[in-house]
Amino acid sequence: MEKPSKQKYSESSRGQRIADVVTSTVGSWRFIIIQSSLLGLWILLNIISWIKHWDEYPFILLNLALSFQAAYATPFILMSQNRQSEIDRDKAKQDLDIDLKAEEEIESLHQKIDSLKDKEIAELIHLLNVQNQSIQRLEEMLSREIRANHPEPLADAVG
Repeated sequence: MEKPSKQKYSESSRGQRIADVVTSTVGSWRFIIIQSSLLGLWILLNIISWIKHWDEYPFILLNLALSFQAAYATPFILMSQNRQSEIDRDKAKQDLDIDLKAEEEIESLHQKIDSLKDKEIAELIHLLNVQNQSIQRLEEMLSREIRANHPEPLADAVG
C-alpha cells in the first residue's frame, strides 16, 4: 500500500506547504473578521476623514488592492485544492484496497464455513446410516425373538 496522507504531507515541497498555510489562513474566520474590519476602516476613514481623502468614492484604490489580493491568493488556493484532491484520491484508493482485502477475507470465510457445513452434513448422514443399520438389526433381532417366544397358533386349532 502507499504511504498515508500525513507522511505525504510531511514530504511535500515548501511551496505546497506554503500554499496550504495561505489557503487555511485566507479561509479562516479570523482572516474574514480582520479583512472586514480593515475594509470598513478604509471606507470609514475615506468618507469622514478630516484630512485628505486618499481613496475617494468609488474606492478605486481599494478595488485595485482587493483585485490584487484575489489574483494573488487564487493560485495558492488552487494548488492547495489540487493537493487535497490528490490526498483524497490516495485515501479513497487505500479505502478501496482495504475493502477489496476485506471482501477476499469474507469470501474465504464463506468458503471455510461452507466446507465445514458440508463435512458436518456428511458426518451426520454417516451417523444416520449407522443408526438405521442398528435399528434394522434390532428390528431383525426383535422379530426373531418374537417368533421364537410367541409361535403363531395353528389355523386348525382356531376353527
